[in-house]
Amino acid sequence: MASINVVNLGGEKVGEFPLAEAVFTGEVNESLLWEAVKHYRAALRQGTAATKNRKLVSGAGKKLWKQKGTGRARVGSIRTPLWRGGGTVHGPQPRSYDYAFPRKKLLGALRSALQSKIAAGKLTIVDSFETAEMKTKHFRKALTTLEATKTTLLVETSRRLDEKLYLGSRNLEGVELVLSSEVHPYDLLRYEHAIFSREAMQTLQETLIKNAPRGHASSQKEVA
Repeated sequence: MASINVVNLGGEKVGEFPLAEAVFTGEVNESLLWEAVKHYRAALRQGTAATKNRKLVSGAGKKLWKQKGTGRARVGSIRTPLWRGGGTVHGPQPRSYDYAFPRKKLLGALRSALQSKIAAGKLTIVDSFETAEMKTKHFRKALTTLEATKTTLLVETSRRLDEKLYLGSRNLEGVELVLSSEVHPYDLLRYEHAIFSREAMQTLQETLIKNAPRGHASSQKEVA
């Protein structure tokens, strides 16, 4: 079974983390990653674009002149779409762009995102995010030591996430802190480097193992 080094915030190796075959084997499914990102970005759209139809524009509904005998074109209302200032036909209306995305496909995309990060050498597992002082400058120094100098995603469990960790990392530009239960493939692809705590990776791996394809049943038994 493959494994990845576990380091402290000083970059020193303190152990190894076993990578389950049910999660970290197989090819990266790029089309599935594309679907997951598309779904995530669609849910972010506000959907507030709107135009006024003939019911909403200002103007009376009175017929401007009689139907026949004037020599002019027939018109029923000043709000007609044919006239300037009239209503818009088939214009955009407020709507939600969100749609259902199967959970199995989402977890499959998450497995592919993790595989791509490890293959690129951009995933790090730390024993703990605790520092001598929970201050922003200490976190910046730790990220620099771990060679995460650009955009970075920090992943921690809800059990170990405290206010000090949140306050110490929130002011770092290009750094985001998320829970292991909320991490999304889009997050892993958006940020160049991903740093997991050992407990966060363990929790996420157990979730992915439980929902792994049936062909990986033997791998599940080995990890268990």
